[in-house]
Amino acid sequence: MRASAIAQPESGPATKSDSRTGKYLAFHLGRDEFAIQVLKVREIMGIQDITAVPQTPVFVKGVINLRGKVIPVVDLRLKFGLPEVEYNQRTCIIVVHIQGPDGAASLTGIVVDEVSEAVNLAAGEIEDTRDLWDGIPMPYVLGIAKCKGKVKTLLDIDRVLQAQ
Repeated sequence: MRASAIAQPESGPATKSDSRTGKYLAFHLGRDEFAIQVLKVREIMGIQDITAVPQTPVFVKGVINLRGKVIPVVDLRLKFGLPEVEYNQRTCIIVVHIQGPDGAASLTGIVVDEVSEAVNLAAGEIEDTRDLWDGIPMPYVLGIAKCKGKVKTLLDIDRVLQAQ
């Protein structure tokens, strides 16, 4: 009985690591690099006119018209408490598929400083955050990836955009 109790926790993280492997789209916010699963990405576009919506949180920049569909746009810099910067030619809107807490799917645009690359991550390249910061909750973070000598924070974009 004791052996099976030890075996279960060892197989749990391996399953989680396996579910986090695959293709990611990496992008910059300031000096830091983040990545989201490519399966969540619908498209990447340059910055465009964003229509402000009154009385929304400061990180909600407004809405855009995406081929006849109005979608909200969130500035990830502001969402993460980073200083606001002027948009430039490298600033992008990544349109992502979001799964809401009620299970409903929707599209949201996220403003990032620059899209850097698409990477394919293996289980051995992904570290659990609980191994790095014991006891500090990080509900938005899937893990930390070590790739090409750099570190990328892997985001659970559904949770990032659900939180107020």
